[in-house]
Amino acid sequence: MKIYRVGGAVRDKLLNYPSHENDWVVTGSTPEEMIKLGYRQVGKDFPVFLHPKTHDEYALARTERKTGQGYTGFTCHSSPDITLEEDLLRRDLTINAIAEDAQGKIIDPFGGQQDLDNRILRHVSAAFSEDPLRILRVARFAARYHHLGFKVADQTLELLKEMVRAGQAEHLIAERVWQELTSALGEQSPGIFFQVLKDCGALTIIFPELEPVFRDPANQPPLALSVQLYQDAAICFAVLTYNIDSSQAETLALVNALTRRLRAPNHFTELARLTALHHQQCRRALSLDAQSLYGLIETSDALRKPDRFKQFLQCCHIIELSQFKTGTPDINKEEYPPATLLLSVLRAAKDYDVNSLVKAGYKGKALGEQLRESRIAIIDQLIQPTN
Repeated sequence: MKIYRVGGAVRDKLLNYPSHENDWVVTGSTPEEMIKLGYRQVGKDFPVFLHPKTHDEYALARTERKTGQGYTGFTCHSSPDITLEEDLLRRDLTINAIAEDAQGKIIDPFGGQQDLDNRILRHVSAAFSEDPLRILRVARFAARYHHLGFKVADQTLELLKEMVRAGQAEHLIAERVWQELTSALGEQSPGIFFQVLKDCGALTIIFPELEPVFRDPANQPPLALSVQLYQDAAICFAVLTYNIDSSQAETLALVNALTRRLRAPNHFTELARLTALHHQQCRRALSLDAQSLYGLIETSDALRKPDRFKQFLQCCHIIELSQFKTGTPDINKEEYPPATLLLSVLRAAKDYDVNSLVKAGYKGKALGEQLRESRIAIIDQLIQPTN
């Protein structure tokens, strides 16, 4: 029985790049032996075990055989005589097919270290094309390491194109697409994710609603700026989709179609819709009167969902900064006057003592109407010095 560190941890160690991955491959062992040693089995389709103390994943070395469509259409085979090299051969990219033994020796049968040095994302073998999920994974790795100079190898890009032409991208399931999308939105250069998909022809198949966003290379959404400022996938998604179409109604329709098809969490959908609907009004906040300011608080449901409202303001900040066409703006996420004003408005509205109205005899519909008027009056007092 031998244990090797594999994949991302080895790749990023060689790159001197921060990594939170820690995966292991075990050769020469069986499920029965792993369980006897205290490991807990968690995989049904192939034997993966959790370490009894660290809870890291340890997978028995295995091979795969394509038996059906999609990324789940594989039969896995594991036995004590499967070698480390055979296990590494089934992996996607050479930079992910590097292992390290207990003494720190690097095992690199497919030239992954050279590709790391040359900043190349290259597939390991022709079996790469059997798994359509790898289209998204290559695009995501390109987004992660673009700032280090990594490019997709020409032959790998051609293979991606062949996979798309063969209809492979049509067999991806919504949950995995969403997972890869949100992961890509957290990388340093998320726009590269979509560029790679566009280059191989997959963008219009996997994300047809987003095709208009990337039609004009000179007018791309400020995704890198979003990551630089806030490192929040929901914010980045809203910035990605806020202006898909010149028509607001069509933008909302496309956002709804995309999030529904990919089964996006509600908070992603809500923030994207809110940003598409109201980013222009937010940017004009300093010129709005008290009634309009409170109207924005109401329509955005900020009193019930203040955290989402703060995310909305951050989206608007990113959009505002992206309007600087010449030079780099002085980026300071703490300074965005419309957000400062609107947060003050929200606090004033929220802090108004409704009990005073109840004591004055207001109730039911009349209480709601008077509360609104009173809040608008407080906001009007708040903004007087700025008018």
